[in-house]
Amino acid sequence: MSDHLLSIVLFTPLAGMLVLLLLPASNKNLIRIWANVAAAAGFLVSLPLVFRFDKNAEGFQMVERYDWIPALGVKYYLGIDGISLLLVMLTTLVGFLAILSSWSAIDRHLKAYYAMFLLQQTGMIGVFISLDFFLFYVFWEVVLAPMYFIIGVWGGPRKLYAAIKFFLYTLAGSVLMLLGILTLYLQHFEQHGFYTFEISELLKLDMPLALERWVFWAFFIGFAIKVPMFPFHTWLPDAHTEAPTAGSVILAAILLKMGTYGFLRF
Repeated sequence: MSDHLLSIVLFTPLAGMLVLLLLPASNKNLIRIWANVAAAAGFLVSLPLVFRFDKNAEGFQMVERYDWIPALGVKYYLGIDGISLLLVMLTTLVGFLAILSSWSAIDRHLKAYYAMFLLQQTGMIGVFISLDFFLFYVFWEVVLAPMYFIIGVWGGPRKLYAAIKFFLYTLAGSVLMLLGILTLYLQHFEQHGFYTFEISELLKLDMPLALERWVFWAFFIGFAIKVPMFPFHTWLPDAHTEAPTAGSVILAAILLKMGTYGFLRF
């Protein structure tokens, strides 16, 4: 029986962000302290995942599965395996270090800056533990907007150019992936008579070769942009160069691995 540990790990950064937004903007030290406390808490609550994970067991562990939007076949469905465990722990640790490193580096729009990092952390964790395609896609998109603002507001001299380029590339990949997901979703209804976004069910579909090729390329390009792979890589040098140091750390250590994770998982 689940004790909602994955949900706690997932939403701790988001809860920290909501409290952060209530703090007075004039008290910069309090904002910095709380942001670091929230990020540290996010790492600490993820540590039990390591000790409770059974490396000899097969399949996903600590599963949470509830109906969310039954009419559409959407479920709140979380689980973790060896791959996602490593990536979640990397996310919570690097997320904390990135926020800690910003203590003296950032001095303007502090509330918004730290809020973007905490929101982005929830999105990245959600990508790694979602077992429902709808949920996966929501968290995939949650990561996009914070990084756009991190680059575009707190970046270097060419920050706006880099942010827009990052946004357009990743948005194009997201649209293609969404179309691929919807194709699987509708094919499942056509073959089985009911809707579902469960990843395990959609990946078992037997489809015509032409449709399989379309879905493959939709996902491939979506993930290749995130990795990024040639020839979809040109957004990365600008993003790395113009992003603040903490944003560049998140890009290199976690965000790019979302694409690699997609290739491994799907």
